[in-house]
Amino acid sequence: MARKLTLWILFALVAGLVVGFVVNQRLDAEGARAVADGFSIITDVFLRLIKMIIAPLVLAALISGIGHMGGDVAALGRIGGRAIAWFLATSVGALFIGLFVVQWLEPGAGLNLPLPPVDASAGLETDKFTLKNFVTHLVPKSIFEALATNEILQIVVFSVFAGIALAAIGEKGKPLLHGAEALMALMLKVTQYVMIFAPPAVFAAVAATIAVQGLAVLKTYGLFMGGFYVSLLLLMAFNIIACAFVIGWRDALRLIVEVKDAFLLSFSTASSEAAYPRILEALERYGIPNRISSFVLPLGYSFNLDGSMMYCVFAVLFIAQAYGVEFTFIQQLGMMALLMVTSKGIAGVPRASLVVIAATLTFFDLPAGGLVLILAVDHFLDMGRSATNAIGNSIAAAVVSKWEMDREAREGDAPQTEIADAPR
Repeated sequence: MARKLTLWILFALVAGLVVGFVVNQRLDAEGARAVADGFSIITDVFLRLIKMIIAPLVLAALISGIGHMGGDVAALGRIGGRAIAWFLATSVGALFIGLFVVQWLEPGAGLNLPLPPVDASAGLETDKFTLKNFVTHLVPKSIFEALATNEILQIVVFSVFAGIALAAIGEKGKPLLHGAEALMALMLKVTQYVMIFAPPAVFAAVAATIAVQGLAVLKTYGLFMGGFYVSLLLLMAFNIIACAFVIGWRDALRLIVEVKDAFLLSFSTASSEAAYPRILEALERYGIPNRISSFVLPLGYSFNLDGSMMYCVFAVLFIAQAYGVEFTFIQQLGMMALLMVTSKGIAGVPRASLVVIAATLTFFDLPAGGLVLILAVDHFLDMGRSATNAIGNSIAAAVVSKWEMDREAREGDAPQTEIADAPR
């Protein structure tokens, strides 16, 4: 089933390119946009179906996973601490790789496009990224509001409290624990049904974008896009090598094989959310205990968006190069430190990477209107960064699971399900 889905998605991706190109060549701009609007209905419906799944799946997976820890707050803190440490390490790697490649290729240096005036605006809000807003936004005012708006981090906060409390009340909580397990099984089955619509959604998403933009936009921004994808490849190689150092090459390569469907889905739909249920299933097949994957994965979707972070540093320096602005080494370090903080608020904000870029441009006295230089190709770049985020979070879950199970093995209380014993 998984292999057939991969083939259908690849076929849909190619077909979308062909159909979109034909529409772009045969129709005028208004007609192409009308066709693209029709295609986008299919994509929007699919993404809404995915979002329908995510909130209850995260809630059920976290509560059942933490509940089975038996209220072990120390284990919870240890797993969370290790996950955050890994996220920070890979985030620094992502920023340095992006910084190196964009300065090596200098894609903006030879850009012969009319630049916007200094006071031009991109029409994006940048006031959301304050320390106060970020910290207070972590805690939900209502779990129902958090579920309704798919606020993953808020759901994580509630689920941690609920899972610990459920384990603490013992036998009285068993029915709720079984209910959470049943809800998780239900949502995974719903996911299988929803994935039937993935190929048409992929076709529609690609066809709609090419119909409006055409293939010419890829040539115009070829160096910028090519440089960014080189950065993404280097980042994925960095993550895989780091993962292999922890869990071994054999298990690292097996992990990549397991999550390939999720990678392809997130790439073709330009949505890492679309891949979340598939990643959870893949990690379970791989042999990672649910109590770990159901906790690390949602955290990663809020704190481990390496592809998006790299895009931010790459885009800011690209725009600076286009304006002929030189960044000193100290300014580059300052920009990286700023992005380490502001990028953690990306999850759940529409067009979030663009908002972070706009805020960073403003901080360094660059015109936020420079964003118009990258808006035309943002969707194509979003495909790559979404897929990279999906791979990065899968790797993080595997690494944290390996660390945790090695510790349990040393202490003689390892769970029955271990990566080493998972089916090959």
